[in-house]
Amino acid sequence: MHLMKFLQLIVLCISGLLAVTTTHAAPMAKVNGVAIPNARLELVMKGLTAQGQKDTPEARKVVRDDLIKQEILSQEAVRKKLDKTPDVQTQMQITRQTVLIRALQSDFIASHKPSEKELRKEYEAVSAASMGDQEYNPRHILVSTEAEAKDVIASIKKGAKFEQLAKDKSTDDGSKNKGGELGWSSARSYAQPFAEALVKLKKGEITQKPVKTSFGWHVIRNDGMRPLKIPPYEEVKPKVVQRVLQRQFAAYLEELRSKAKIE
Repeated sequence: MHLMKFLQLIVLCISGLLAVTTTHAAPMAKVNGVAIPNARLELVMKGLTAQGQKDTPEARKVVRDDLIKQEILSQEAVRKKLDKTPDVQTQMQITRQTVLIRALQSDFIASHKPSEKELRKEYEAVSAASMGDQEYNPRHILVSTEAEAKDVIASIKKGAKFEQLAKDKSTDDGSKNKGGELGWSSARSYAQPFAEALVKLKKGEITQKPVKTSFGWHVIRNDGMRPLKIPPYEEVKPKVVQRVLQRQFAAYLEELRSKAKIE
């Protein structure tokens, strides 16, 4: 595995750390006396299998070798005191913050299961005539910062494939392995900043500026429009759940903000 691609996978896996628990198993290896936890290997394997790769002894050997290389390089960076430079410290703080935010989102979702009554009410609301007469087929790439989203837009303008960037960079586990595809839906199925940007796009166009929602920063492409056909409740229930949770999390964020001391 190419080292840079491997490092990108590590970042993606860290974002998905939520379902992984640390074990007390023997270390995977030691480099200059520093133990590499076996849990790190399991985390990377989980990310690979989520992308459709098989968990084989050969794959584990490649991952083990890459983790050892990563540890060697990281130790060398520390030896050179690069971890003390302002830019590196800032990047490390941002990475830590991203992991914590994803963990908080996962914890919120796990503890806020919408009731069937709530979901039915939401479905009826979005199925009303006010939802418009068009549905859209968007793709998106979700990242943690505006700077990352701007980099994605710049890469697309230089010729990078949207679908591949979604697989490599998006933090939306539900769509990234499908090239960011979200499927046909009314614009009102999405959070308002997302929906507002989507309806302005012609077929094949992408947003020229990042779009911010409570889940992060989006780069959106509209793959088409068609007359709206309201699907049955059971077919769209996962999206209804997502819509309810998005609104609840946005309210939760506002509540936290109102209690925070901001100077």
